[in-house]
Amino acid sequence: MGHPDQRFDVNLSILFTELPLLERPAAAAAAGFTAVELWWPWIETPTPPRAELDALKKALDDAGTQLVGLNFYAGQLPGPDRGALSVPGEESDRFRANIEVAADFAASVGCTALNALYGNRVEGADPQVQDALALENLVLAARAADRVGAILLVETLNKPESPLYPLVSAPAAIEVVDKVNAATGLGNAKFLLDLYHLSMNGEDLSQVIKAYAAKTGHVQIADNPGRGAPGTGDLPLERLLDELKDAGYAGWVGLEYKPGERPSADSFDWLPPSARAAG
Repeated sequence: MGHPDQRFDVNLSILFTELPLLERPAAAAAAGFTAVELWWPWIETPTPPRAELDALKKALDDAGTQLVGLNFYAGQLPGPDRGALSVPGEESDRFRANIEVAADFAASVGCTALNALYGNRVEGADPQVQDALALENLVLAARAADRVGAILLVETLNKPESPLYPLVSAPAAIEVVDKVNAATGLGNAKFLLDLYHLSMNGEDLSQVIKAYAAKTGHVQIADNPGRGAPGTGDLPLERLLDELKDAGYAGWVGLEYKPGERPSADSFDWLPPSARAAG
C-alpha cells in the first residue's frame, strides 16, 4: 500500500499501550511517525494535576511528535463508558470540569481537534433529556475549542460493540454536528469519520464519504473484521482513503487499530516508512 497523499497519525491510546504513557510518543517517533492522537489519558479524573499535564507535554515535545487529536474526558474508556457529556449527574459535571482543562492542554501543544464522545443511554433516563444535556455540553465544548483555534469532533461508534451508544450511523452524528453549529454559529463542529465503526454498522462507506466528506474533521481507520492493521481484514482501505481525498478531505488519518499479539512497532509493515512522517 502506498498512501503517498495521506497524513497519518498514531493513536497512542490503542497502539504502544505496552509502554507507559510518557514513553509512547518517543516510540511512535522511533517508528517514523511525527503525529499522534490520544483518548483522554486520565480516565479517573477530568482534572489531572498540572505536573501530569506538563509531563505529557514534555514527552510529546521531546519526541518531536505533534498531537493532532485529543478526546475530552469520556469516563472509563477503554472500559464500559463511551463518553460522559450526555450522562446526567456526576458524569456530565465531570465533562464540564474537563472542558477548559482539555482545551488549554490542546492549546499548549498546538492540537486543533478535540473529540467529544456522546455517552451511553442510561437506564431510567429520558433519551430526550439526555439529548438536551448533550447539546448543552457540546455547545460549551465547541466554544472552548473555538477559543483555542480547534474544531470539535462528534463520532459515530458501532452498535455491536457499543450497544447503548445512540450515535451508531453517520447521519445520526451529522445531525448532532448540525445542531451544535446551529446553536453556536461557529461552524467548528465536525464529523469524526471512523471507517471501522461505520463498516461494523454495515454502512455504505463510499456513500458516506461522498455525502459527508465536507463535514468531516478527522478520519480514523482499522480493518474489519478484527479491528487490526490495514490488510488484516477485508476493508478496501486504500481505495476508501483515495475516495476521501478525491472528495476533498485533506486532514489527518488516525491509526486506531489493535496491533494484535505483536509489539505495536511491528504492526506498521503495511505503510512504507516514507509515508509515516507527516509533511
